[in-house]
Formats: sequence, structure tokens, C-alpha cells
Amino acid sequence: MSTPTTLDAAQARDPRSRILGLISLCHCLNDMMQSLILASYPLLKQNHGLSFTQIGLLTLTYQCTSSLLQPLVGLYTDRKPQPRSLMAAMAFTLMGLLLLSQASHFPALLCAAALVGMGSSIFHPEASRVARMAAAGGKAGFAQSLFQVGGNAGSALGPLLAATVVYPHGQTSLAAFSAVALVAMVLLNQVSHWYASHPRRHGQRPPVEHGYSRAKVALILGILLLLVFSKYFYMASMTSYYTFYLMSRFALDVQTAQMLLFVFMFAVALGALLGGPLGDRIGRRRVIWFSILGAAPFTLLLPHANLAGTVALSFGAGMILASAFSSIVVYAQELLPGRVGMVSGLMFGFAFGVGGIGAGALGQLADHYGVEAVYQWCAWLPLLGVCAMWLPDVRHGRA
Repeated sequence: MSTPTTLDAAQARDPRSRILGLISLCHCLNDMMQSLILASYPLLKQNHGLSFTQIGLLTLTYQCTSSLLQPLVGLYTDRKPQPRSLMAAMAFTLMGLLLLSQASHFPALLCAAALVGMGSSIFHPEASRVARMAAAGGKAGFAQSLFQVGGNAGSALGPLLAATVVYPHGQTSLAAFSAVALVAMVLLNQVSHWYASHPRRHGQRPPVEHGYSRAKVALILGILLLLVFSKYFYMASMTSYYTFYLMSRFALDVQTAQMLLFVFMFAVALGALLGGPLGDRIGRRRVIWFSILGAAPFTLLLPHANLAGTVALSFGAGMILASAFSSIVVYAQELLPGRVGMVSGLMFGFAFGVGGIGAGALGQLADHYGVEAVYQWCAWLPLLGVCAMWLPDVRHGRA
């Protein structure tokens, strides 16, 4: 016979599991809609005669608006939680999609990208906080990984939906996905009610007494941000230009290239799913070390491979690279306990900002030297993963 304590514990776990599932699903829907912008680049390039530099500016606009506000949103909500901000974020994404579907000139495309980016900047810090609040049994890595894999799964669905819906029916078909934003708002309403009933519970362990000075903490954060830079600069080359690379090097049609981009994004989702629980089990420092540096053999071989080899190598590189981010986020949260929103906003915001700057810079390089040259240069970025050797074990205060 179950004791009252056992029953209370079971009842306490069930809502958290449901909320974790809901916020991960909403992350999937949010990032799916955002990835439609990237997946629609070949169509937008054709419809509006865009250059690679303009494609890069579109990504830069989206990524910068989605990155610059995130640390500020997280810092503010650490002090004053805003449960309803999740629904407001989805409203910005909805407006951006509607504008993108009707845009007839480049400035309108930039405005649409900015609106979607603003939705992302509001959504991610608070949603990441909810995921940590819903973590149970010290499984912060698993909770962050499940939340992250929702976003990666959504990003993987973007190219698939672009190939099956947007390209056959044209740019205006993007408006149909506003219905997805409305569904997400209904789900987030449930999450907001639960979040509002736990305003002071941040889902974290008591502060970790690692004993590091502010200078040491700043140095560790600097290493983490350098690793995020290496990961997301390379990822920018894949999400923005991989379809163009496949079309240029192997003479593929746009829909086949989009399907192969889906394969890469599926590998990213798989890596995100595995990375968090693995960090809970063997330590986040080890996962971070392997997931950045371990991708280097794949990225270095990719520019010299045939089509089958390119698909296989991109799958391996995507899966290994993606396994890092959940561990990086939770590692930083343990480094700065009590600053969940600010840390999440900083990491997500920096990641998106690097992606935007990378896309803009790589677009100019692609215009001048060709898209194939971009992958030969970017192949060396994962070697920066060697910097992970200077990360200490935060939970035990030792290198």
C-alpha cells in the first residue's frame, strides 16, 4: 500500500513530466516555423533575385534580433518571472510568418526576419527556465536535452516542409503555418498557468560552492563562448548554404537538396537528444570536449567527399556537434546558480548571434570565392574544441 508521502511524490512528478513534454513540443513548433525562413532561401533567392550577400543579411537580421535581447530578457525574468511572455513570443513569430508570406521586396523580408527573431529572443530564455523547473531527480541535463531536441527536431522539419509544401505552392503558402503558431499559443497557455503557480521555484539545486573567483568564472565563460562560436559558426554554413553547396557541387535539384538538409538536421536533433543524458552520466566536461573536437575529422573530410560520403559525413558532424549544447548550457547554469534565465539567454543569444554573423560573412565569401570554398575554410573550426581541456569540473571544483 502506498504511503501518503509516496502518493505526493508521484503527483508532484506527473505535472513536471507533462510540462517538460509541452515546453519541448512548443520548442519544436517554434523552431520549425523559424527554420522555414532558412529553408525557403532558394525560393526567395529565385523570386527576388537575391545575392548570397543578401541571403547572409537575412540570416544576420534574424539571428541578431534573436540574440541581442535574450540575455536582457533572461536577466529581467530572473528577478520578475513573466509566464505570459511565452505566448507573446509566439505572437511575434506568427506576425513574422504572415509578413514573410506576402513580402514583395527585400526590406519587407528583413522586417519579417526581424519579427521572427524577436519571437525567438523572448521565447528561449523563459522556455529554458521552464525546462529546468520541470527537471526531476537531478536530471537537469536530460531536461535541457529534451528541450533542446524539441528545437532541433523543429529545425529539421523546416526543410522537409519547405520541400513538400512551400516549394510546390509558392511563397504565399508560408501563411498556412500561422495556424501552427496558434496551436503553440494554446499549449503555452497551459505552461504559463503552471509556471505562474511556481514563481519562485527555479528548478535548480542549491548553489554550488565551487570557490572560483569572478575572474575565474569569467575565464570559464569565455572558453564556453569560444566553443559555442566554433559550433555555431560551422552550423551557420550548413543551415544557410548546405543546399546551395549540394546544388553547385553535385548538380542536385532544390527539393533533393532540401531533403538532404533534413537528413543533416535530423542528425542534429539526434545528437541533442543524446548529449544531455550523457552529460548527466559521465560529466558535462567530457561531453563538451568530445562533441566539439570530435567533429573535426568529419568536417575536414566533407569538402573532398562524393555525394554519399558528403551525406554520411554531414550526418556524423551534425550529430556530434549538437551533443554539446545541452551540456554547455547546464554547465554554465551550474557555474552561475540562481541566474538560469540570464545564463540561458546568454548562451542561446550568443549562439544565434554567432550564427547570424557567420551567415553574413560566409555569404560575402560565397559571392567572391564560391560556396564550395566556404566548406573548405569552415572545416577547421571544430579544432577550437581543444580549448575544452581548460574547463574545470564545476560540480566538484576541480580541473
